Amino acid sequence: MAEREAQAGGIESFFEEHFFTEEPYYVPVSDEVSIFRAAYAAKLPVLLKGPTGCGKTRFIEYMAYTLQQERILQGIESATDVSAPLITVACHEDLSASDLVGRYLLEGDETVWIDGPLTRAVKTGAVCYLDEIVEARKDTTVLIHPLADYRRILPIEKRGRMLRAHDNFLLVISYNPGYQSVLKNLKHSTRQRFVAIDFEYPPPEVEARIISHESGIDAATAERMALLGQKVRNLRDRGFEEGVSTRLLIYAGKLLISGISARRACEIAVAKSITDDPELERAVLELINSIFE
Repeated sequence: MAEREAQAGGIESFFEEHFFTEEPYYVPVSDEVSIFRAAYAAKLPVLLKGPTGCGKTRFIEYMAYTLQQERILQGIESATDVSAPLITVACHEDLSASDLVGRYLLEGDETVWIDGPLTRAVKTGAVCYLDEIVEARKDTTVLIHPLADYRRILPIEKRGRMLRAHDNFLLVISYNPGYQSVLKNLKHSTRQRFVAIDFEYPPPEVEARIISHESGIDAATAERMALLGQKVRNLRDRGFEEGVSTRLLIYAGKLLISGISARRACEIAVAKSITDDPELERAVLELINSIFE
């Protein structure tokens, strides 16, 4: 749900559109902000690669918000008639090209054309974020090819039209290389249209700041949560594909703030969430007990 709709209530908007009433909290880890700015200025599509829950979505929210605020300050965009700076689509195996571009629908006795989220982003100049693009059908990934090279056009076959992208439009896709199968790897013809930014889990001192800010727990407890995250990720050689995400550590912090003990919060949000293997779960519980004695 769009942030504007969620906070104001009663305002109807497309569910893929995101408005922001304040700056999304994001702590840069490396040079990802400057790289994204350079890509945006050069109109180069961007691929975000990284494990689940490491901050890719929050990063794109922060960049979409920041770039729109700068356009407003420069007078390029109206401050009173703000369009959604970010349109996101969670890709899945049933997502078709029509879901992105649009389709004809019956309204009373008429057949009307309804733009899809990608078409709206191309028209309004939003950042269009296709999350986990490898989950989408092949016809969907081929559709974005002409948008992701020098042409920056979106073919709308059902209407026999070609839509040229707004100057502010940027296409961003993401995927998690850690758990993609051979069958679902991103095609080279697609990935070689994007500049790629790698994401990893933040270093412990940065992750502690994030956990403390997002959950509300004190700095000392957040540091122990971050230490737990680091130690769990070191168990990768025992069967974990990725370890624990920053998002789950924040969830544990929120449970703790709600009155759940630290051990129980970490057991629920971390140990039981990341594995069903009794041996691995015991290993994580031992780490929790050693950190939160």
